[in-house]
Amino acid sequence: MAHNDALIEKDIRAYLAAQEQKSLLRFITCGSVDDGKSTLIGRLLYESKLVFEDQLATLERESKIVGTQNGEIDFALLVDGLAAEREQGITIDVAYRFFSTDKRKFIVADTPGHEQYTRNMATGASTADLAILLIDARAGIMTQTRRHAYIASLLGIRQIVLAVNKMDLVDYDQTVFENIFKDFTQFSKELNFQQVTPIPLSALCGDNIITTSDKTAWYKGQSLLAYLEQAPTASELTDENFRFPVQWVNRPNLDFRGFAGTIASGLIKEGDAIRVLPGGKTSTIKQVLLADTALAQGEAGQSITLTLNDEIDISRGNVITKIDAPVEVSDQFEATILWMDEAAMLPGRPYTLKLASQTATANINSPKHKVNVNTLEKMAAKTLELNEIGLCTLSLDRNIAFEPYDTNRTLGGFILIDRMSNATVGMGMIKFALRRAANVHWQSLSVDREAHASLKGQKPAVLWLTGLSGSGKSTIANALQALLHSHGRHSYLLDGDNVRHGLNKDLGFTDVDRVENIRRVGEVSKLMADAGLITIVSFISPFRAERRLARELMEDGEFIEIYVNTSLALAETRDPKGLYKKARAGEIANFTGIDSPYEPPEDPEITIDTEQVSAEDAAQIIFDALKARGKIS
Repeated sequence: MAHNDALIEKDIRAYLAAQEQKSLLRFITCGSVDDGKSTLIGRLLYESKLVFEDQLATLERESKIVGTQNGEIDFALLVDGLAAEREQGITIDVAYRFFSTDKRKFIVADTPGHEQYTRNMATGASTADLAILLIDARAGIMTQTRRHAYIASLLGIRQIVLAVNKMDLVDYDQTVFENIFKDFTQFSKELNFQQVTPIPLSALCGDNIITTSDKTAWYKGQSLLAYLEQAPTASELTDENFRFPVQWVNRPNLDFRGFAGTIASGLIKEGDAIRVLPGGKTSTIKQVLLADTALAQGEAGQSITLTLNDEIDISRGNVITKIDAPVEVSDQFEATILWMDEAAMLPGRPYTLKLASQTATANINSPKHKVNVNTLEKMAAKTLELNEIGLCTLSLDRNIAFEPYDTNRTLGGFILIDRMSNATVGMGMIKFALRRAANVHWQSLSVDREAHASLKGQKPAVLWLTGLSGSGKSTIANALQALLHSHGRHSYLLDGDNVRHGLNKDLGFTDVDRVENIRRVGEVSKLMADAGLITIVSFISPFRAERRLARELMEDGEFIEIYVNTSLALAETRDPKGLYKKARAGEIANFTGIDSPYEPPEDPEITIDTEQVSAEDAAQIIFDALKARGKIS
């Protein structure tokens, strides 16, 4: 039923041409664990005759070994390909499958139901036109059902098939089906679904999958496949404005320079006037190339190369648009973020943001609120934990070209990457640019940092002392400032304890507060460097990421990281404030070295071993290093 077999045998070219003309629907299956997502897709593949004889033989054999249907065919095994999935009977990774019928082509993403793998579900939903939300008829709507529905709504999916599965286990009771649909309608009224289509089915038994079942004579709707064959796709991207993120500058020789990428939306043809953002330069299209073939026009979804009539500076990350319909450009946004990492989001910590082919460094502020996925209630939050969703503002280190996610998924959706581990830790959807981004500008000053430093006869430097509590940082910093003062040098000492009496008195000692503590001190240090001062910073600053952020705020060569290396055992014996004793007794929480981590520098400019070197000698070592670097004479 899935293919015109006669045409395949008689004229393979005609068959392939017919397949090319079919529309394509991308959809996902989602919902809570054990609701039957993999079984449903396996049944669709089986009934669509896309299971080859050798696959069917393997399926029958493995169903007897690791199946969950007492030796009968376990259709879930067709898509649960990982060993761990087969052993546990669950879906872990996203499994993409292609199948087709005589009417349409499909790409389906089987997404996991376990809360632990919610991030994988979001990945699958990001490119889908429609979601099949499965619900176990016996259990009804679960927390994960609500979470997946909410994420699908956030990611722009507007069509939902509410597939009430395992109807065979409730004797195909119409009341059960209608109550579940009623509950979901009540929950989803605040979501942005344009259409919710309920279908009662049994993926295992095949009821209402391919054809309507006599066992649900009370159901007057379509079978699942019949609905999928006629469901509208997302708005035709060819009707939208032209958007082309440049992925690669193609320069095979001196005579050719093209810009390669995938058209996110719209159409483009020879002679069209274009604008390149964020820079704003303009030109016209010389050629639209698909490999070596010139096209009359390029369409959304095609991977093409554009050549221009003018030599203008374009690189990876630029976005090409029609000249009269540019995208927006900004470096500050409000966005919805789904956090996808075991470690909580740390506001103030820099993350790498990737949007289409653009990359920037992003700082995230504390969430305005997070969302309770059960009630959709907005709740106060300082951070986001694994699988939590919140509304945040972000600031980037550069302008990027974008559109709101609701307008363009490609230019509105981004991922966040931890800069130390390179792991993807979050994904987000831009809502809009912040107005303050357009209203706040750098003010030019007549007296610059060079003039300030010249007046003092020195060059700016930030001496960042890091180490455990009790390592001797403050003692060394104090001795260093006295030494600098005795030589007529202008310095200022920022001590961790002193700063917490004023600038940072509102911060505690959680990881979130520690990150903000260092972010603020880094910004103050930058201002002092602009004033031409030698700034001495004495902070535990336990995380490498924040010390790296402070370094990146400074000019090249200005940031000098000094690791005051003292063992935890020795620091505890010193314990001048009795803090280690209190931490060991449980009277102090989040104490560095005890129940909060310390990440020692990997490549500091200076290392001071306080078990071998006195504070005065350490100060002299740093003073000599400043002279060697030309900061002082």
